[in-house]
Amino acid sequence: MQISLEGKVALVTGASKGIGKAIATTFATSGAKVMLNSRKQDALEAAKAEIDAACTAAGVSTDVEVFAANAGDLDAATACVDATMARFGAIDVLVNNAATNPYYGATLGVDPARYDKTFQVNLKAPLFWSQRVWEAGMRDRPGVIVNIASVGGMRTEFGLGVYNLTKAALIHLTRQLAHELGPTRVVGVAPGLVQTDFAAVLVENFGDRLAAQMPLKRLGEPQDIANLVTFLASDAASWITGDTYVIDGGAGVRGGG
Repeated sequence: MQISLEGKVALVTGASKGIGKAIATTFATSGAKVMLNSRKQDALEAAKAEIDAACTAAGVSTDVEVFAANAGDLDAATACVDATMARFGAIDVLVNNAATNPYYGATLGVDPARYDKTFQVNLKAPLFWSQRVWEAGMRDRPGVIVNIASVGGMRTEFGLGVYNLTKAALIHLTRQLAHELGPTRVVGVAPGLVQTDFAAVLVENFGDRLAAQMPLKRLGEPQDIANLVTFLASDAASWITGDTYVIDGGAGVRGGG
């Protein structure tokens, strides 16, 4: 089975580094036209250069554009969606990947400002980016929305309670939108600990110990997540919607023995 996104147009938020950049790169090398979104123009331009080079190395013609916007700014979301439609004429795949985690500590210790910021970017943004894309074209031309959640949305752990609240809600939002928007497909991906800048503190402090306990004996790489997202976004997954898929190297099934 070959996974192809030939003829598809994708919009990826949080695409300048880490998991988002890996997803955008894999989409592009699989034939998609891709709009990259993140906050900083220079980081987007650097990511685009890397993706263009990867496509050249793979012998794939590339059509990648960038649009700088804070995912939590809904006016900017509208502008980005409009720019994507103007440039490519359609949006077939939306990946809600942008996320933030400004607070670490006991859940009851969070202050209102950081609570609101976390929900603004991690939950409100995916809902309203999905709304904008739906209204811009997916209502009439069914597509795919992929929400990047976290295994933390399915488990408890100290320090990340507020972040995990947003991801638990995103998992339910995935199911709800799948119910409401069909035949547009809405799917979720829940990564475990992946080696990215976003997770650097966790990787540095707990990574080796966690990897040793996993059946697969390693932490995730951004490419691991990108491979799954590319499959779910493709026509090969055309009978999949509503569910969120855990990809964590077996961390959730390790026993005590």
